[in-house]
Amino acid sequence: MPADRAQYRGLGNSGGDIVAYVSIPKDLTKVRTKFILGLTKRQTVCFGAAAATGLPLFFAVKAFASTSAAAFIMVIVMLPWFMFAMYEKSGQPLEKYLMCIYTVKFKRPKIRTYQTNNFYAAAGRQSQLESEVQRIVSKKDCGVPDRKIRRR
Repeated sequence: MPADRAQYRGLGNSGGDIVAYVSIPKDLTKVRTKFILGLTKRQTVCFGAAAATGLPLFFAVKAFASTSAAAFIMVIVMLPWFMFAMYEKSGQPLEKYLMCIYTVKFKRPKIRTYQTNNFYAAAGRQSQLESEVQRIVSKKDCGVPDRKIRRR
């Protein structure tokens, strides 16, 4: 009997029977829920959008150009949709990956200086602000008349 097959003895089994087993993947993050025809919802939507943009373009271009040129243009137009449906890098879909690249290249500065928030400097700024507030509050002639404020 092969050593890689599991046997259950003493559980109502006749001792020599081999019980069927199913292998479970160790990394469950790559398991995706299938929607239609073994495709995920994302893939179904992207392929539908590719068909909705590519097929009308094919028939429109076919009237003016050869069939092979129309098919080539259709493939070029549908290719981004296929990329959005299928491409994934580091667990991120294509649009998130492209957004990360855009953020690094254009939004954030190229050279970032290392800045720390010194506790003692922050405490000094806070004490200056508190003393300024006390000075403003203690002034009698700040433009507000001396009368009692009624509270409801």
